[in-house]
Amino acid sequence: SPLKPPFVFVFPKQHLRLRVVSGSKDAYFDVNPDNGALQVRKKIDREEMCHGNGACTIELKILVENPLEIHYVIVEITDINDNSPVFSEKEQAFQIFEHATPGTRFELHNARDPDSGINTVRTYTITTNDLFDIEMSPSDEEKIPFLVLKKSLDREQKNKHQLLVTAIDGGKPPRSGTLNISITVLDTNDNPPKFSQDTYIIQIFENVSVGTIIAQLSAVDPDEGINGEIKYSLSKTLARKVYDKFELDSLNGKITLKEPLDYEDSDMYRLDVQASDKGSPPLTSRDINIIIDVLDVNDNSPVFTKESYSVTVKENVPVDTVVIQVNATDLDQGANSEIIYLFGKDVDSKLMKLFSIDENTGEIKVKGKLDFEKSSIGLA
Repeated sequence: SPLKPPFVFVFPKQHLRLRVVSGSKDAYFDVNPDNGALQVRKKIDREEMCHGNGACTIELKILVENPLEIHYVIVEITDINDNSPVFSEKEQAFQIFEHATPGTRFELHNARDPDSGINTVRTYTITTNDLFDIEMSPSDEEKIPFLVLKKSLDREQKNKHQLLVTAIDGGKPPRSGTLNISITVLDTNDNPPKFSQDTYIIQIFENVSVGTIIAQLSAVDPDEGINGEIKYSLSKTLARKVYDKFELDSLNGKITLKEPLDYEDSDMYRLDVQASDKGSPPLTSRDINIIIDVLDVNDNSPVFTKESYSVTVKENVPVDTVVIQVNATDLDQGANSEIIYLFGKDVDSKLMKLFSIDENTGEIKVKGKLDFEKSSIGLA
């Protein structure tokens, strides 16, 4: 099909005045009454007349008037490849969990081709890819295509896939139809949260105010939804003083100072922190180390080892004689703990002419001539 004029079946010449007497007024055939030629009146579409792969025939009753006879003619309509395969839908969408088992099959819409025999759907193909293949059901009556997963999906690598399935018939030349496949990869909790580094070193001065945010931690989890939501926590094995001094916000990862710091009490704190997602079951990161170095500020005054010093000196001691050495300490560190010894502002200028003090060692020496008769001397 279709058969178009001129298609002629010639009856014996002696038979004259022939006509088709069976069928409707829209019959596909008629006979030339003068020469007996069986002719096609209009286009024949086999798919409109017959369904399936069986023989498609039309039985005609031919009347011969001279002499009066009835002849029966059976016309078989053979198929040509004039129809392309057509899918019931233009698109088909799937949602597949990542790490679904390779070999899992997903039924596709099958294509229909009203042609018969070799001209109907013979095979399906899919665009070249590494993840999916296509298979057909073994039935010859209706070839149903299946999408087959070849290897596990990874949503974090690619969360959507677009493929094109093509149905091809067996005609020569073949005809085809296409189906667009859209695949959304659903998340599974297969990634634990991760920090960008294993150790963080934070330096803060000891006089930082309570309530100050001293660190902002951030872990990332490429999963989505609750599988990617992160909460932070301190290790439960830390020293008690760490919990007293610092607070970690479980939702935003901020570390806040709870109590004042004192360099002289402790110059370093170590916090072990981990991040967990909210998946089921949850996945947890490796512990990371937060090293908090407390920096010294000059918040301690020097303190003498004695509250007072007393010494007796003969009035005839030579100049530059060391009469006493004072000593002070400072709890601060570095430059803040370096001590310079000086006489106080209240010391009489006359006395400062008699004695000197070494600013580095605290040694007090005789500077001028002493005189007993001028009484004892007090220095501060």
